[in-house]
Amino acid sequence: MIRLTYGDRFMMIFIYTALALLAFMTFYPFWNALVISFNSGADTARGGITFWPRIWTLENYKIVFQDERLVGAFFISIARTVVGTFLSILFTAVFAYGISKRELIGRNFYMVLCIITLYFSGGLIPTFLLIRELQLMNTFWVFIIPSLISVWNMIIFRTFFQGLPKGLEESAKIDGSGNWGIFFRIVIPLSGPVIATLSLFTAVFHWNDWFGPSIYITNENLLPIQTMLKQILNSNIVSDQMAQLDSAAQGQMSRMRSVTSKSLSMATMMVATIPIILVYPFVQKYFVKGVLIGSLKE
Repeated sequence: MIRLTYGDRFMMIFIYTALALLAFMTFYPFWNALVISFNSGADTARGGITFWPRIWTLENYKIVFQDERLVGAFFISIARTVVGTFLSILFTAVFAYGISKRELIGRNFYMVLCIITLYFSGGLIPTFLLIRELQLMNTFWVFIIPSLISVWNMIIFRTFFQGLPKGLEESAKIDGSGNWGIFFRIVIPLSGPVIATLSLFTAVFHWNDWFGPSIYITNENLLPIQTMLKQILNSNIVSDQMAQLDSAAQGQMSRMRSVTSKSLSMATMMVATIPIILVYPFVQKYFVKGVLIGSLKE
């Protein structure tokens, strides 16, 4: 048994205390926003809401889910995240599988072209002009097509594929399997950790992206929840919600007094944040193995 010196014990206490404070500072803003979303807006305006709701209410969430724009934006975000993640992982994995083959003619040249895109891009204006010429403006596919291939994810996939035993593919070829059969029947089933990890990163990107839709989408019915949330935080939508509440709640003055623009903003923020957070526990066990794959170099 190793005996710890007083210096070691002091250092351990210091490290654990620092980590606990860091965890608290990271988690508390989210928790406080959650508490405010469940607290009466009029009571929140008095201040002093810290760890627990003082006057419990669900009116904030009722108004959020009564707003058809926010409900539609929520389903747009879900559809974009599911479709975008699936297609991005599929196309990136196929591309990486081809690049991983040493017998591919021009393999190094293709890799150089891909790596250049990691450091240089066309810029916002050329990208906007390209999207417009491709007639992707105000379409659902503007969320999907521009992000089909991720070079960084491709490099991680390629490194993983190169580490698979070559005997598996050789035996499959002897049995008459082609490249597509090998990819979908052997390579993909063995790639669970890296697929789970990169799928989560891709899903988080799609779910959190608000800037792209704010540029390429002018149709309010196609805006995702994050872009709507940005508009709410800029007070472009809260005033409309309050007006709708005012006209629909005549005779229910107590309900109107329990809702404020801040409480509505916090409730909308929770609706936009919690779904993607709930995904983490299901793929957490793949994080270490999946992420470390990309650290292996030839």
